[in-house]
Formats: sequence, structure tokens, C-alpha cells
Amino acid sequence: MEVTDLQAAASSPERTRRILKYVGVSAGVVLALVLIAGVSLRLWLSHALNVSLPQVDGTVYARGLTAPVKVERTAAGMPAIHAGNLHDLAFAQGYVTAQDRLWQMDMLRRYAEGRLSEILGSMTLEHDRAQRYLQLGAAADAALPHIAADQMQLLNAYADGVNAFIAESEGHLPLEFRLLHYSPAKWTPHDSLLVGLSMSQELSTSFPTKLARETLTSRLSPELLADLYPVGSWRDHPPVDGHPSLSAPNQDPPDAPLDETQTKLTLPASSIEELQHVLHPFACDGCVSGSNNWAVSGAHTATGKPLLSNDMHLGLDIPGIWYETSLESPELHAAGVALPGLPFIIVGHNQHIAWGFTASLADVQDLYIEKLRPSAANPKQREFQTHEGNWLPVATRQEVIHVRGSKDVPLEISLTSHGGHPTPIISPMIPREQRPLALAWTIYDPEITASLPFQAVDQASTYEQFVTAFRNFGGPSLSAVYADDQGHIGYHAIGKVPVRGDAQHPSGLSPVPVTDGSYEWSGYASYDLMPQALDPESGVLATANARVTADDAPYTLSLDWENPYRNERIWKQLLPSKGLTAADMMKLQLDVYSDGDRVIAQKLAYAIDHSKTKDKRLHQAADLLRVWNGNMETNSAAAAIVNSTRTALWPMLLRPLLGNDWRLYRWNSRAFVQEELISHAPARWLPSQYSDWNELLTAAVQEGLRDAHAPGDLSHWSYGSMHRIDLQHPLYGSNRIFRRIFPAPTGPGDFPLPGDSITVRAGSATFGASERFTADLADWENSNLNLPVGQSGNPRSENFRDQWTNWYRGKPLPLPWKTVKAQHTLTLEP
Repeated sequence: MEVTDLQAAASSPERTRRILKYVGVSAGVVLALVLIAGVSLRLWLSHALNVSLPQVDGTVYARGLTAPVKVERTAAGMPAIHAGNLHDLAFAQGYVTAQDRLWQMDMLRRYAEGRLSEILGSMTLEHDRAQRYLQLGAAADAALPHIAADQMQLLNAYADGVNAFIAESEGHLPLEFRLLHYSPAKWTPHDSLLVGLSMSQELSTSFPTKLARETLTSRLSPELLADLYPVGSWRDHPPVDGHPSLSAPNQDPPDAPLDETQTKLTLPASSIEELQHVLHPFACDGCVSGSNNWAVSGAHTATGKPLLSNDMHLGLDIPGIWYETSLESPELHAAGVALPGLPFIIVGHNQHIAWGFTASLADVQDLYIEKLRPSAANPKQREFQTHEGNWLPVATRQEVIHVRGSKDVPLEISLTSHGGHPTPIISPMIPREQRPLALAWTIYDPEITASLPFQAVDQASTYEQFVTAFRNFGGPSLSAVYADDQGHIGYHAIGKVPVRGDAQHPSGLSPVPVTDGSYEWSGYASYDLMPQALDPESGVLATANARVTADDAPYTLSLDWENPYRNERIWKQLLPSKGLTAADMMKLQLDVYSDGDRVIAQKLAYAIDHSKTKDKRLHQAADLLRVWNGNMETNSAAAAIVNSTRTALWPMLLRPLLGNDWRLYRWNSRAFVQEELISHAPARWLPSQYSDWNELLTAAVQEGLRDAHAPGDLSHWSYGSMHRIDLQHPLYGSNRIFRRIFPAPTGPGDFPLPGDSITVRAGSATFGASERFTADLADWENSNLNLPVGQSGNPRSENFRDQWTNWYRGKPLPLPWKTVKAQHTLTLEP
């Protein structure tokens, strides 16, 4: 070996030590810099959150007021606003709501109009495209000139209040604006209408179901379709019926004949699933935007005065969709929940009446397959054929989506006309759709979209005044339940519902896209003939999105009612009860008994007993199922078995007939459909590889246990291990870095959740009771209201998630009325 080699070999350990030392020092420096950056970022976030907390004490000077306004805040963050007139009341409501919810308000208007990509970039481009084709922004623009002058003044006052807060907050806006590097535009009445229209979209978007049903109609026989798409059920209890039978079947399936000519024109499952995801990116299976509400007369209560309850089931987020507040001026005093972006109380009570809503699920959308041709005068212009056979030019509207970090995306929206109103051609928003499909929707009628009833509702003192306030209300279509301090209870279906055809040629509702001109809208259902009831002999009124029409109703409002179980359970609990209190109302809101699941549990146990299986775990499942009480409790193994089996059974039934298109089967009452199939075991639905339904159901239990990764000993399994809720802030909770360094938790955490989609306490990971409200007509101070998380959208606020424990455990929070225990008092001075 040469000398140089020996020297190199001798020095290599020293060189290695030097390199390792250098690496160690460098790593230490990098780590120190990372730690410093992390601490600095955390400190900056903490500071930014602190400075964006709203001022809740002292005095604020707000240009636009005519007199001072006092705002008292409770420990739960509810503002009680005391103003000298309606103008200042609306102004202050806008100001105070923006204090807690400004970023949410901005996102609501952007979500509705299709302007999220301006701040979020291309990740929301498909959503924005869809919203532009749906034309909510144009609907709001068209409605503005039709708004009554007094209502426009109040919308402007509300907007002025929001804008006063925006101007005051320059330099310390809510953190979301700073993280996303943008400032909110001024609020306008147009934006308030957008917020209302977004709720209509949430509660009345039915056209994807019609597209899905069209595909299944082309693949299945009328007999099978009738099984899958019942209209109502024998379990229904419409509020307009006195004592309808709760045992006799009462089904009226629509005429949906097999049409071979449509087979190649219908859409595959992937197209409609993509559409559903764009429209509802966070939707969950079985989550139907609905609600529970009921009113009981004094004959059922401990005080001799009515009780009224309402819990509205919507997607859950942080902050929640509702904002709790109390409004008082010489003209109006009401308390309850408001929708951020709109003035007045939406659900709550005043000094004389209380009210609440559920979605009625009335069908207010139709899809028309248009006939188009080039114009003879201008080949670049297209024409569409009206139902009378005339040809009219297709109108166009130019839209531009601004995309942060990318090029603008221009869109040309084509519009035909049905029912006297523009109907956008929405085919470009539906993947692989080749036909020109135009969407008719009640929101495109500017006169009814311009109807703003809630000032009159908040001021009403009688049932007649209450229902009159909604006479011209456009939507969403709702079931309103009412009670007053004189002892009356009432119900009325509200919202405009189209009449298809005319008096001589009524066509009813179409469950699929139509070409037949007889489905043209000729007007709206008479408000006086809509389902309604006042002071029924039973002393009970309740709705829960199930069928609300009697058998002899003059109008068919919907083909797609919700599962009947929640509504049935409410009626069965209330009708025989006496001496009810507000606490009993909360107990019913938290009820997790499921008659549908219990019936199926018994059928599954029977099937296993009579099958050929020797599997000990399956027989253990049967033993657990046969003794189950039907409560979907988090510690229940039987509830977990039923839930997993029901999920596994649908593809076993549908895939042999539909292949991958089985996923298209979506029907609000499909849980009831499954109960009927299991109960009656029709041979036409039995897959060929099974000898009978006992073998099929036993296989479904086995499949469900496997898919859900059930333990070997099922007694150690629990429903709460699979059915959970975990709410996170949409910005802070969506990023792992934020979750690690944030100065406050971004959500309440991960919890097991009792109930399912067909229990009175309905819920899932991101869906459930968006509020729980009970009004005690004997003593307003005994009323209660609970939000899922909290009033504030700021994680540093004491009201960010302070209501979670009460909501999760079902402990009511008082809704202050005359006695407000103010923790903070703010005066707004002109």
C-alpha cells in the first residue's frame, strides 16, 4: 500500500467525525429554525385570532344608525339587540352577526353564486361551474326589482350594518381572510337573497335523483321499479289526518313503464355520482336535509298551554348554519335562530306565537329534454321548440369564473323558457350528458323569490297572521308548525309548488326528465288547498319529512317522501302522553329507538335460525338480534350488526340486475323499501345463487360483518365504534399543520354517535340536528335552544364550541326572553 493511501486511511475516521459534527450542527440549526418558525407562526396565529375577536363591551360608533342600540350578550354568546326602530334593529343585526360570522357569510354568498375559485383556486372550479349553470346569482338579480320597498329598506339597513363592521375591522379582519389573502366585498341585498337561495338549493335539489331514476327505469321492469320507488307508506301519519291507520299498507307507486328507447341515452352511475359530489361534496349516504317538528296542545301538557319543538337536520359545520339571537324594537320582539346574511328570526317565538319548520320535500324542479335546431336566419343562433310547437331563440348569458392562480374560465349559459321563466340548459355541468337538459325551478320566478315573509312572521300574533305571512313565499317548500299563547296549535305547508299541466290535462309529477308538453307548469298549487290543520281533536301536530298529504289531497306534492319512521315514532310517543314538559320534548328529540331497524333485526335472526349455516358467530349474531330493544345506542352490538347488514344487502340485491349502476339507487324512503323487501321476501328480488331469502339474509349478515371488520366475539362490538361524529373547522381543521400548531382546538373532537338516519335523533359524521328548540307557551323563560357547537367562528372565542357538550349529551340551554343575564353589553352609537 502506498504512503498516501495509508495517510488517507488514517485520516478517514477524523474526517468522518468532522462530517458528522457538521451534520449534527446543521441539523440542530435547522431544527432550531423550524422550532422558531413553528413558535413564531403559533404566536402570530394567536395574535391574529385575538385581535379579530369582536368588541362586545363599551361603545362603538356606527354610521348609518338613527339612534343608539344596546346589545347584551349572554354567557353562550347570544346577542339580545334592543333598538328604537326596525331600521336600526336590522342594521344592528347585520353588524352583530358579522362580528361572529363574517367569513361564513362571505363563503355562503360565494358558494351560492359560484365564486369560491376567486379565493380557493382551481380546487373549487367544478363547483363554481355547476353553480353558474344553476344561475342562483341571476335569480337573485332578477328578484331584486320585485322586492317590496319596505323590505328593501330593511335589507339595505342589514347590509349597512355588515358593511359598518367590515369598515371598522380593516387591519384586523377574521383570520380566515388573512390566511387566504383577501378582503370581503361590501354586503348587498343581492347577497342576502343568495343566502336564502342557497337554503332552497339545500332543501329542494331533486333533479339528480330524476336522472338516476331514468337510468334505472331503462333497466328494470315496472314491477321492480314499483318496489324501489314507493310513494308514501303504510307507516305514514300525515298531519292533516285525524287518526289514520298505522297498520294498513297504503302505497301508490307512480306509473314508470320500461322505455327501451331511452337505454342508450341515460347516464352511467359514474356521471351522476360526479354530479352529486360537485353539488354536495360533503354529503353522506342516507343524509336527507330534513327535520323534526311538533306542537302539542294544553291537553297533553303539565301547564295546560302548548309546547312546540323543532330540530332541523342539515349538514353540520363549524360554525353552524344558524345564529342565535333576540331582536327587540317597539314594532317587534322575537328570539330564536337567524340565518347569517338575512335579517329577522327564522325559527323561534315572539311574545304570542312560536313556530318551526321541516322540509316538506315538495317537488319544485323538472328536467326538460329540449328540441333544438339552428336558426334559419342565423346558423350560429339556436332555437328551441315550445310545448305549443313554436320555435323561439335560445337566449345566452356570458359568465366568467375568476380562478386564483390560474386563467379565467369563460362560460356561455344557454337558456330556454318554461312556465314563463328562464330555464338554463344544465347539460354541461353533468359529465357525459349529450342531451340538452333544461332545468325548471321555482327560484327562477322573480316575484316569488322576492317574497320576504319573516318580518311579518316575527310580528304575527295569531294563526291567521302567521299563515298569511307565507301566502306568497316562494321557498324552500316547508312544513310549518305553529302554537300560540291562546292555546291554539296549527300546521300549514308553505312555499310555491308548481302545477304541471292544466285543469283539463293535469299530468302530475314526473320522476324522470320529460319531453311531453303536458308537464309544462301552468301555475302554482292554491295556498288555501295546501295541507293544513288547526286545533286537531288529537291535540298533536307533527312532521318529519314523511308524507304530509292525505289520500284525497287535491295536489300530489311529491313522489319522494322521507322514511316514515321518525314521524311515526313522534306521533306514537305524543298521542297517548299527558303532563308533558319542555324536558320531555328534549327527551323525544334525543330518542334513538328505530322500529324499522328492530323489525329487520327480528327478520335477520329468523333467517339465520332457518338457514343452513353452522357458523357460530352468525348464530351469536342471531342471539344478539333477537333480544335487542331497537335502540341505536353506541354500546349496542345488535345495532352495529343491523347497520352493517343493511349496508351490505343493497349491492347484493341490485348488482345482479344493474351491475355498477346499482349505486344510482337513491330514494329518500329506501330504508322503508328495504324493510318491505325483507318482510315480504318477493321471489322476483332473490338473486339466483341463493335458494331462498333466509340464505340471502344470512349471507348479508356475514358480508356486513366482514366489510365492517367486526370482531370474532360480537358481544365486544359496539355501534359507536363505526358510527361517529367529528366536526372540524373547514379551514383550520382541514390541514394537519394547523391542527398541530393551532392555539385552540379546531373542533370538539371525535365522539361515538347514537341514532341513525331513521331515528328521531338523526345524525352522522357531518349531519344532524343543526339546532334543538322548544318553546313553552306557558312561560317563555322556560324555552330552550341549543346549537351543535357555538356562536362564534373564532377558535379563540369562549363561544367557539361551548355548546357542544350540551348538544351532544342533550342538556338544554335556556333561550332568554325578558330576563337576559348579560355577560357583555355593547352600545352602538350613530
